[in-house]
Amino acid sequence: MSTKQLFDYDLFTIGAGSGGVRASRMSSQMGARVAIAEESRVGGTCVIRGCVPKKLLIYGGHFADDFEDAAGYGWNVGKPTFEWSALIAAKDKEITRLNGIYRRILNENNVDLVEGTARLVDKHTVQVGTRTVTAKNILIATGGWPSMPDVPGIEHAISSNEALDLKELPRRMVIVGAGYIAVEFAGIFSSLGVEVTLVLRADAVLRGFDEDIRVTLGAEMVKRGIILKTESVVRSIEQVGGHYSLRLAGGETIETDLVMYATGRKPKTSGIGLEEAGVELNDKGAIVVDAYSCSKVDNIWAVGDVTDRINLTPVAIAEGAALAETLFNKNPTKVDHTNIPSAVFSSPPIGTVGLTEDAARAQAGDIDVYVSRFRPMKHTLSGRDEQTFMKLIVDAKTDRVLGCHMMGMDAPEIAQGLGIALKCGATKAHFDATIGIHPTAAEEFVTLREKRPSHEGR
Repeated sequence: MSTKQLFDYDLFTIGAGSGGVRASRMSSQMGARVAIAEESRVGGTCVIRGCVPKKLLIYGGHFADDFEDAAGYGWNVGKPTFEWSALIAAKDKEITRLNGIYRRILNENNVDLVEGTARLVDKHTVQVGTRTVTAKNILIATGGWPSMPDVPGIEHAISSNEALDLKELPRRMVIVGAGYIAVEFAGIFSSLGVEVTLVLRADAVLRGFDEDIRVTLGAEMVKRGIILKTESVVRSIEQVGGHYSLRLAGGETIETDLVMYATGRKPKTSGIGLEEAGVELNDKGAIVVDAYSCSKVDNIWAVGDVTDRINLTPVAIAEGAALAETLFNKNPTKVDHTNIPSAVFSSPPIGTVGLTEDAARAQAGDIDVYVSRFRPMKHTLSGRDEQTFMKLIVDAKTDRVLGCHMMGMDAPEIAQGLGIALKCGATKAHFDATIGIHPTAAEEFVTLREKRPSHEGR
């Protein structure tokens, strides 16, 4: 009996985000019969409530700097005014346009869109509302969701989801967290005139990033007027009249008009029948998969943030593409998760690829470190007190570049090119032999010559 007689679809995908859409579209192009279920708008976290709308707000916030800096270049723009509702309306219009594009992609590639919340009935059966369908293979691509801790009064706090749709800007705001979402939103709201306080457990922002980057970004955030409450924990949140009162461990209180939590995201795996179908979850609720994105159930697969491997949109897309190759193109494909470049769109932004100094030292032992700090050329006339920081980490034995880290204007754009170099196994000699483009900040990566003394502290 043929597969077509046994199952309604060759692949049924749950979650129409970047990874799910890529896997579904490519699988259909390879001849598979594919359907995809989505309970919200097509596009997922990145397009609807993550990377794209957030970066649009970051662009909006940067105009505050640009207007202020213009005077140094002879421009007299007067006192600018800002309308939050206009920015949000423009952002919403763009997200609606992108949602339409994603829906069209599915339609043009003959992928059936089933709208509603999907739940596994068994390893081959999915229920969406009152509809039940069967599939030879099932892909889980439901992504992640903001995680809120069990703190008294947490119902008064918002997450990054709601922060993108505020009706009006608060005068004061507390953001709890120190990861990339926390520092990015701190930069957005601070640039738009909000008094921002960042409350974090650690002694510096961006745990897991290179230590120099963490310390340097923290200093720049303070310059911008963001208050950093390091090594602090929120014990409770109370509503007092028209504002909120946060009590920290140790008894300190902070009064604010808005509280946002950005203390992490969890894989969106609960309530969709995974465990009943035999799918193994780890202690964080993520789906356990092998190198080919297959779960412990041989026909159930998972890609993207729901697996909690590397939670980046391009990684989810690569995993989705690899899955289609594996299932429907007779080309078993793994995704290489090493040396993946990433960015934090903080103020100023960060671009990074490869190992941190601590990780490189643990892996390679003897390393050479090159660093550079300077004022960006743009600010020689604007007068803005903002630093650019660059760091190159090299294996002293092999000369191979192990890590590149940058904080400053255009850092994410520069890191993309550095990612290619590290993927190719570039050495410091390759960097040294490369002619720089002048005048740019990027040329600093190929002109670094003086090693930081190994005994030098940060």
